[in-house]
Amino acid sequence: MSASTLGTLELATLLAVSRLGDDAYGLAVRRDLTERTGRDYSVGAVYTTLQRLEDKGLLTSRASDPMPVRGGRSRRHFSLTGAGEHALRETERHTASLWVGVGGRIRPEPA
Repeated sequence: MSASTLGTLELATLLAVSRLGDDAYGLAVRRDLTERTGRDYSVGAVYTTLQRLEDKGLLTSRASDPMPVRGGRSRRHFSLTGAGEHALRETERHTASLWVGVGGRIRPEPA
């Protein structure tokens, strides 16, 4: 998987899953994306992106046990695959190489 094949939301979603670790389920990923990007992504956009990343082999998912409340539903937890970790490293390297030579003219600001 080359870095150039990841869209912005896909990259942000992979990073969110990486950050959240064992707590990476759909709504937690959406919350993380909203906090970090300042953009309120729809539930559908997040779940579609998670599914697309799983289809690409960058994520795996598993169902949790049902929540302990009456009628509780299980959550679908996501984790990075080896290919997902590789895609993140490649994207970081690719982005760093794009910044080479820019120097003090323009500095990226943290989100």
